[in-house]
Amino acid sequence: MPDNCDEGWPNCGEIDIMEHVGYDEGRVHGTIHTDAFNHVEGTQIGDSTVVGDATEAFHVYALTWTADRLDWSVDGSVYQTVERQPDWGFAEWPFADKLFHLKINIAIGGSWGGAEGVDDSIFPVSMDLDYVCVYQPRP
Repeated sequence: MPDNCDEGWPNCGEIDIMEHVGYDEGRVHGTIHTDAFNHVEGTQIGDSTVVGDATEAFHVYALTWTADRLDWSVDGSVYQTVERQPDWGFAEWPFADKLFHLKINIAIGGSWGGAEGVDDSIFPVSMDLDYVCVYQPRP
């Protein structure tokens, strides 16, 4: 999520490095949400990959982000690339010139995560992180 979101969500942009939906345990998703591409209208851009032990083992989820391209990977294997198209403006690509925060989120319930109900027997539940790194290219 960006530092400043005067335009309101999702107009200001959101990049999901890794989303996991409990009822689809072996699959992780990478998605962008913008004014033009958002799940409310069914126009979001995203893809997913199977990570069979996603809830049992540590994995390296990564996003390589440049001004005109996003690459999502798991354990070094790229599973999705989105490239900014020449005719895309801010509504499609608000990612070029704003500072963004990294948000780590466990989403349980809601319109997507709760679509098949929530199994109360999972509680308490946790998300364990080993580390989070941010690298920037050298000038």
